[in-house]
Amino acid sequence: MPPNRVVLLVALLAALAGAATSVFFEPTIAYRLAGTDVGQQVLDASLKARAPAAPAGITVAEKGGLVPAMTLKDIAGNPVELPRAWAGRPTLVNLWATWCAPCLKEMPGLQAFATEQGGNGVQVVGIALDGPDAVQAFLRQHRIAYPVLVDAPGPADAGVRLGNPAGVLPYSVLVSAEGRIVKTRIGPFADKADIARWTGARNPTPGGG
Repeated sequence: MPPNRVVLLVALLAALAGAATSVFFEPTIAYRLAGTDVGQQVLDASLKARAPAAPAGITVAEKGGLVPAMTLKDIAGNPVELPRAWAGRPTLVNLWATWCAPCLKEMPGLQAFATEQGGNGVQVVGIALDGPDAVQAFLRQHRIAYPVLVDAPGPADAGVRLGNPAGVLPYSVLVSAEGRIVKTRIGPFADKADIARWTGARNPTPGGG
């Protein structure tokens, strides 16, 4: 990539990083750059440089590292221990909120991907940084069937612990079957095919869902 294009990439992504806690990407040059591996690296570094320090005693996961142990509640209020609940299968963890427009736009694609993967492929889990009542109402209205956990947004929420100290939404994490963070993504997926490419998912065994 020519030097002038590298400078443009850094400038655009840095501007996005400082814009807001919700990434309102549209089909623009900035959106396309943020959809590349290089763009994600620059955006991630820029956001982390601007983010406040995590509270004392809070472990912020790094790529290649284990997901920090934490307990969240599902939409019924039952405690779920992480990453133990995800053990044995790769997991796409998607951080979102009902007020985040790009989050809501990508959710049909996440649902379609989860349905296609069934019980043998990559599992999809949402973590809503929002109030439980708002989350339950949204899930009922939009027929989202993959598991969703709920956490209160804040300086030590699940998103921060999963490597997103800036609190940008949507934010996705690919976790290995062994509980290690494989990769992260800032911003929304375009569609089911985009999700499949990012996760490296193969078609699950027929009839395994």
